[in-house]
Amino acid sequence: MALKHLVACLLLTAFGACGGPAADPDPVVVPALRVAYNVYTNTPEDNYEIFVRDLDGKNAKNITNTPGVDWVYSAHEDELYFLSDRDTCHRCYFLYAMDANGNNVRRISDHQMQDSWMSARMDGGELIVDPKGIRDTAFFRIDRNGRHLDTLYHGLAYANDPCFSPDGQRIVFRGAHAKFKQDTGYHDELYVMNTDDGGVRQLTHYPTDDTTAQWWQYHAGPPRWEPNHDRITYCSHRKGNLSIFSIKPDGTDEKQITPDGFDEDWHAWSPDGKLLVYSGTPVITGEERPRYDIFLMDMVSGKVTALAADTLSEQAPVFVRMDRRGA
Repeated sequence: MALKHLVACLLLTAFGACGGPAADPDPVVVPALRVAYNVYTNTPEDNYEIFVRDLDGKNAKNITNTPGVDWVYSAHEDELYFLSDRDTCHRCYFLYAMDANGNNVRRISDHQMQDSWMSARMDGGELIVDPKGIRDTAFFRIDRNGRHLDTLYHGLAYANDPCFSPDGQRIVFRGAHAKFKQDTGYHDELYVMNTDDGGVRQLTHYPTDDTTAQWWQYHAGPPRWEPNHDRITYCSHRKGNLSIFSIKPDGTDEKQITPDGFDEDWHAWSPDGKLLVYSGTPVITGEERPRYDIFLMDMVSGKVTALAADTLSEQAPVFVRMDRRGA
């Protein structure tokens, strides 16, 4: 897959009100998009940091600088939601939030969390998370301060990575009828749950004639709901290649949206649905540890640009808004 393309220009324009020549004492802030992502620092301490950078690939900045694991999973407007094992045991995760500059860090919940994607609805007032300690049988709805609102039971042996639909009425998540990947009968697929009545139905069905996925590879990876279109995207290892696919919530019109020749996995959509950001790596065989980089895909032109391509391993990007005056 050719990756040397010009960066698609993202125009952010503010239209001010007509008036006299007097300066506006409180000018309108134009929110600028940046990308936040996770970086493995390749240290014996198993250290992961969260970085942000501009959409042209410039101004990369480590915004955590904390020993241990910090991993961003979601964002709403200018707030990042991340799991961290800071101040606790190794890989014992709790949910935190911070702004896009790494400031105003706060622990949202004192309930330990599974290593899982999450998402927000109601303008960031409510989150759906995967808690630890309830036998993996349910998701929690919590408010932005960690108060428990509801428990949603899915009825599967394994479930992870819940994501609200844009209207907040449905949840898509990964699930399986066996608890662990090496268990007989473990086949990860996507499921859709109604938030009102808890009804659950299977969405994806991995091709029965495809035997290229190893036991640890995704049949259906963490899903994202495409904004402004009623479609769900996820990664899947098919025909020896990990690619990002798109499907309607009724299970029809499944299609691959990223090119072959590269492994593409964890991804996020810009608020207008015109940009897709994801982590990717050349297809690697054997035991070599892949080094992931961050790529930006213009969904109108189809052009792909490398935002972060260096010696570090960078994964799981999300879009976050920033106040340009403080960037």
